[in-house]
Amino acid sequence: MEIKSRTISKGTATGDVIVSRDAISFYGGVDPNTGVVVEKGHALEGKTVAGKILVFPRGKGSTVGSYTIYRLKKNKVAPLAIINKETEAIVAVGAIISDIPAIDKLEKDAYKNLKAGQTVTVDGNKGVLILR
Repeated sequence: MEIKSRTISKGTATGDVIVSRDAISFYGGVDPNTGVVVEKGHALEGKTVAGKILVFPRGKGSTVGSYTIYRLKKNKVAPLAIINKETEAIVAVGAIISDIPAIDKLEKDAYKNLKAGQTVTVDGNKGVLILR
């Protein structure tokens, strides 16, 4: 099943979903060397975003978050792709400079139905999410 979306960053990736209903601050909230969420009290605290399709509503915090996403990619611990409810500038820039496929504004409010462990394909070239 294909769900239309808005493309933020081109590319494709297939993998397992990890979901947070909390916004994510990459600067200070995610360890750029390990990909582990370190923000105290965050829904994903102690979990890694590395090699996952990361689903979260939007980013928050410092503009340095864009560079932190880039560091995650350089350290090979970045998410395979990003799905947001609505992407803001920090996450958009981070995804684009890091060549991480990113989409948002899923049709039919499909964002809220994504579940941890579900395998999906993010196709930022076509602006679709493919449910497996």
